[in-house]
Amino acid sequence: MCILFVYVDDRCGPAGRYRLILASNRDEFYARPALPASPWAENARIIGGRDMEPGREGGTWLAIGNHPEGRIKLGALLNVTGETKANVTNGRGPIVANFLTGELPNRMYSEQLLEQDNFGAFNLVSVELDTQQATIGDGAADQAGSLKPVVLHTSNAPHSIAECKVGEALAFGNSTMEKPLQKVCRGRERFAEIVAKRNVQFEDKDAFVDDLMELLKSDVRHFPDPELSRRAGQHAEYLSSINVRMPNGTYGSRTRTVILIDYQNQMEFIEETLIGTDPQSDQWKTTRIVREFC
Repeated sequence: MCILFVYVDDRCGPAGRYRLILASNRDEFYARPALPASPWAENARIIGGRDMEPGREGGTWLAIGNHPEGRIKLGALLNVTGETKANVTNGRGPIVANFLTGELPNRMYSEQLLEQDNFGAFNLVSVELDTQQATIGDGAADQAGSLKPVVLHTSNAPHSIAECKVGEALAFGNSTMEKPLQKVCRGRERFAEIVAKRNVQFEDKDAFVDDLMELLKSDVRHFPDPELSRRAGQHAEYLSSINVRMPNGTYGSRTRTVILIDYQNQMEFIEETLIGTDPQSDQWKTTRIVREFC
């Protein structure tokens, strides 16, 4: 299980407003090896964590990068729990990596991805921003040549590509968009409150990040949830909180990520990731990466 909250601004904002706000939890077995977020060795334009499971090395669940022609691309991958797919021959780990390293815009990439579908069930959230200020309206370039931001949700369970509305809080989880989990719905409400309060001129950035991290640490169980019970069975209640901790102590929320991009295209990537296999310990590594996209 994983959860993702995204806000992409729909207009040219005053100094201090953020173009993109992201908060995400990665839920995984604690023993599965992974690398914390960093610039990738083979492509330093891209920043993200890496899966190091033998046979799956190099995959990622969340990464961001910029392209020389002036595009910022972000991809986030979530499994769709309880969906059985036939003819699964490839792991899902390369889906985000291939989007970021390739030249295709997100819609063309998604169309090709579904044409060649041989993956387990997934939700892919992809974001594209122009490094020039984004515009609102019908998507036409403004006088400076910049294009509006594009947020797409792509799934192979069932096949669908949907453009998400910018300028409002978005949330995604391990079910279909048509039947979101309760924790996704409640989390989106809290995320929207945080964005409305903090995404204003001269607001304290550290307080903004703290509020987003507290959202990701929420242990409140949003249960009963019929959709989650249908998908996860006897484990549903333990998976109904934003911050997951399974009673067997081997699986849960092990990486928390906040990404902010302002209108000067300065990006801050903040990650808290578990070191070891005990989430109750204080062995969490914090990584902060600042980069100006141009």
